[in-house]
Amino acid sequence: MSEPAGPIDVLVVEDDFMVARVHRAFVERVPPFRVAGAAATGGEAIAAVDRLRPDLVLLDLYLPDMFGLDVIPRLRTAGHDCDVMVISAAREAETLRGAVRQGVVDYLLKPFEFEDLRPRLERYAARRRRLLTTVVRGQADVDRVLAGAAVPAPSATLPKGMSVETAELIERALRDADGSISATECAALTGVSRVSARRYLEHFTAVGSAEVSLRYGVAGRPERRYSWRG
Repeated sequence: MSEPAGPIDVLVVEDDFMVARVHRAFVERVPPFRVAGAAATGGEAIAAVDRLRPDLVLLDLYLPDMFGLDVIPRLRTAGHDCDVMVISAAREAETLRGAVRQGVVDYLLKPFEFEDLRPRLERYAARRRRLLTTVVRGQADVDRVLAGAAVPAPSATLPKGMSVETAELIERALRDADGSISATECAALTGVSRVSARRYLEHFTAVGSAEVSLRYGVAGRPERRYSWRG
């Protein structure tokens, strides 16, 4: 697997050529991800993983030659430890349970927009970075690595006008911060506006998930700093 600071290579597995192009374009817009290749069938996917050794496979389930979930045990039998994110229109509960049993890192329903995929890729990158760099000295280190391992359920308590995807971005920025961050720093980390970052940070503070402190400078109003409480 790549070093934490290096690129994350992705294999796109999708039998529809035009859809595959869209997915490739989406992935390439999220650093440090890059598309190493594409495959249109399960057999091609297995061969491509063997050849390209990607870090992450974006796996469609309705493939011409086999069901997508059947690809995963074949990859494991061949000794490949790449992660798998399911991208599919399959909505059956049993399929979702099967994907969880196979250890997929996420499950995204088609059709979707770039803003649906981006936070999932960013969440995966952050978790992967923790797994590659953490030194386990005790249970707290284990808990820190596993935090966010499960796909979070959409929040039903967000105020009107707030999106789950942006809330997840802000939450990850808070969780990964070394200490506290300001709204300006959060905006730079997540790509949202400072006004939006401040609004989400204040929401997390109001519901008790974050706490705010004041940093006093030489002049002007004190800077509000936020840190994650969980």
